[in-house]
Amino acid sequence: MENDPKIHEVKEAKNFLLKWLWVFLGCLFVGLGAIGAVIPGMPTTVFLVLAAACFIRSSQKLYDWLIANKTFGPYLKDYREGKGIPFRAKIVALAMIVIFVSFAVFFAIEVKPIKILVGLLGLIGFWFVFFKVPAAKKT
Repeated sequence: MENDPKIHEVKEAKNFLLKWLWVFLGCLFVGLGAIGAVIPGMPTTVFLVLAAACFIRSSQKLYDWLIANKTFGPYLKDYREGKGIPFRAKIVALAMIVIFVSFAVFFAIEVKPIKILVGLLGLIGFWFVFFKVPAAKKT
């Protein structure tokens, strides 16, 4: 995947409404990611990866703008190219999942079905980050 020069080419949706739905969702995820950058405990990278996925289906201009961002662009580009995320970022993400899900399940949530749902979603998120998100190799 790394050597594919077309990896960053947008494959626009043919349906006009679907294309604008992807643009809307991408902008929504960028907004949530921006909020997550200043609010502790709210994720940023996940929303920006989702935004990139939406823009890759709708707008080359918006996708290029997101990938060119000084702060997040290199991480998104590396993730898209299959290079993974920095090892330290992976450890921090796993730690945040454990801390916040544990807090929610053991202290914040009182309704048992919601506790179970949050716990299961936390386990799925932990499993995904641990096993499916590659850590970048040091070069």
